[in-house]
Amino acid sequence: MRLFLQIGLLLLYNITMCYTSWGQEEKLKKSYTISGVVTDATTGEFLIGSLVAAKEITRGNATNVYGFYSLTLPEGDYTIEYSLIGYQSQQFSVSLHHDEKRDVALSPKTVETVTVEIQADKSRNTESTDIGKIGLEMDQVKKLPVLLGEIDILKTITLLPGVKSSGEGNAGFYVRGGGVDQNLILLDNATVYNASHLFGFFSVFNADAVKNLELTKGGIPSNYGTRLASVLDISLKEGNVKEYHAEGGIGTIASRFTVEGPIKKDTSSFIISARRTYIDALLKPFIKPSSNVFGSGYYFYDLNAKINYKLSDRDHLYLSGYFGRDVFNFNSKKSAFSTRIPWGNATGTIRWNRVVNQKLFMNAIATFTDYKFSFGAVQDEFEFRLSSGIRDYGGKIQWNYYPNYLHNIKWGMEYTHHDFMPNSVYAKSGDTEFDTGKEVHLTSHETAIYVLDEFDINEDLRINAGIRYSGFFHVGPFDRYVHEPDINVGIPGATTVISYQKNDLVKSYFGFEPRLSVRYSIDKTSSIKAGFMRNFQYIHLTSLSPTSLPTDVWLPSTDLLKPQIGVQYSAGYFKNFDDDKWESSVEVYYKTMSNQSEYKEGAQPDQTVNDNIDNLLVYGRGYSYGAEFFLKRRVGRLNGWFGYTWSKTERVFSEFNDGDPYPTRWDRRHDLSLVTNYQISERVDFGFVFVYATGNAITLPVERYFYEGRVVDVYGPKNSFRMAPYHRADISVTVYPKKVKMRKDKETGEMVERKKKVSSNWNFSVYNLYNRKNPYFIYFGNDGDLSSGTLQIKAYQVSLFPILPSVTWNFQF
Repeated sequence: MRLFLQIGLLLLYNITMCYTSWGQEEKLKKSYTISGVVTDATTGEFLIGSLVAAKEITRGNATNVYGFYSLTLPEGDYTIEYSLIGYQSQQFSVSLHHDEKRDVALSPKTVETVTVEIQADKSRNTESTDIGKIGLEMDQVKKLPVLLGEIDILKTITLLPGVKSSGEGNAGFYVRGGGVDQNLILLDNATVYNASHLFGFFSVFNADAVKNLELTKGGIPSNYGTRLASVLDISLKEGNVKEYHAEGGIGTIASRFTVEGPIKKDTSSFIISARRTYIDALLKPFIKPSSNVFGSGYYFYDLNAKINYKLSDRDHLYLSGYFGRDVFNFNSKKSAFSTRIPWGNATGTIRWNRVVNQKLFMNAIATFTDYKFSFGAVQDEFEFRLSSGIRDYGGKIQWNYYPNYLHNIKWGMEYTHHDFMPNSVYAKSGDTEFDTGKEVHLTSHETAIYVLDEFDINEDLRINAGIRYSGFFHVGPFDRYVHEPDINVGIPGATTVISYQKNDLVKSYFGFEPRLSVRYSIDKTSSIKAGFMRNFQYIHLTSLSPTSLPTDVWLPSTDLLKPQIGVQYSAGYFKNFDDDKWESSVEVYYKTMSNQSEYKEGAQPDQTVNDNIDNLLVYGRGYSYGAEFFLKRRVGRLNGWFGYTWSKTERVFSEFNDGDPYPTRWDRRHDLSLVTNYQISERVDFGFVFVYATGNAITLPVERYFYEGRVVDVYGPKNSFRMAPYHRADISVTVYPKKVKMRKDKETGEMVERKKKVSSNWNFSVYNLYNRKNPYFIYFGNDGDLSSGTLQIKAYQVSLFPILPSVTWNFQF
């Protein structure tokens, strides 16, 4: 508690001092502000992370996510430089004798002068207080080898140190020992609860519609909350306000198409991006109507759309949305069985930006999120349906204040209304409907306020200190089922039902969440950083499966299910080489997690009928610690990165493993990735990816015996068996046709070069180059029979993907 108080006092002291000390300086010498927005000269889109600096004092600020900057300096003459890797820098001489507004448009560098980089801000690695934060450029992501021709943002994220894949064919990811549910995934500020297509094989994010993404896994600032492990913040493109463009791709299993352009030039624009698989359409001609599985199939589709409108020089309005669905159908004529499984997300965001004055920026946001899963099956006269989901309505207001070049202050407030539908079951046979209990909806309200200040103590020491105070309120209608202890073995005790009416308070929780990040510069190319954060997470994901699936159920904190609390300490050394062409870092962390939940041994989905799911849960704690090594080449014909993580993650539940610590299934001692992109020529790029990871931890039988003619398993300690290590290599080659063609000039008759109206490229990828049979799961089978004494029990490994070549044609016009 003393540490929390010290962070609060430090924040209050420095916000106060930023006014008093600066005010005293202003009495001696007046100061003025230069502010504006930085955009892309070709598209008009706002540029994030552009560095705006006064060369005379080597100080500056970076543009925020809406391209806005503000720099307050003492009166005088300055050279202001605007820079962003991948763009041509600009310099202006400014005589600051009054406040000035200057909007700047940066032009992209040509392919001949720059190769795609990973990070935007040139000095971010060593200069900022960011610890455990990494950004990826979409052009870099698109050049990496892909599975079946589909670009996957989440799989690229798992190539970074500290981030682990859920396993083969799964789009979930784990960060520094946290679970899948402990990652906050934001799409234009709206929460995405299930980020996978095709049962986890692909992510829901269409790379053609994405502008920017940043992953923060340590030192999360106080303007983010609601999760313990990480924040993946994804921003969609705004649309080209200059001219119309279209792009797309035709791949092995899916196609995509994006169109964007101005509604009113330099004032408003739109972008629409769609994607759909055609596995069902390709297979349909080959399945005869007489086939036993005629009518079976699978497909997914998604749609992104966004409109932005410049209301005035100070005001900007954005409307964006996402809608995606997976649909799986299976029919069996032989058994008169059919099933239909649809699931998907829908999000919507309305944002209003206002430049209140040259030092103050305001952002008001309203969001909507809806995730639904449904399973329906029919066999003869029996019909069964299961559904679950979560729906959110939210609002945020954020303020960004730049009192001077030494301080960047943010504050705001948030509210979210949660509507959970854990499980809704319907069953009937003929005209008889079974009692499956009433449809359950759980309602809750989540609120938060925060303030943070990133400030310089001196040229070497920079601090980001913040406080977040959150609240959670679970309200009625709600029925609490209270079970008395069993009277005797096999004889359950009485059950009492406590009913809460609409808006009755069931339980409330409050969380104090201090955050602190510190950077100390050793010299111009190296620095050390440290971070501390305490996070509350009020919602939980419950799963009976060892992997993340659409069937997993989201639950709010209740009177039994307490909020998850995470505390993380981290530190690192950061070093740049060769004029910032190379970046490196070594980070260590230690994290504790309390109020973790798991299903009881033997729990089954049907036990939730006329009962609460949290009555089937047990509670414990967890911890994780590790070291992460990162080296990346940012510029040049050869670029990419190498990452290695050593970590240990364990859980402690009194009901499991005799109360002793046990590894989580995603605990991997070693995790290594190598990602490279080599520009062979102006028209050919080569990509290579290699990954290695310790095998997943699972629980297997250690012995078996026969009892009354059947085999009985005796399991060993929880997650005590390691599957074989996971490793594979992928390669890709991207070929660009000539961008110009020769035409005869009608006036001179000479042959001249003309730029093609349509540009394109071919991407050839090979996934799992050396055909590694990586384990997906292990099952046991019986060979022989008991009566003859030839019975043998064998373990079999199931693998998913062999070597898989793919080809994709991408186009743009």
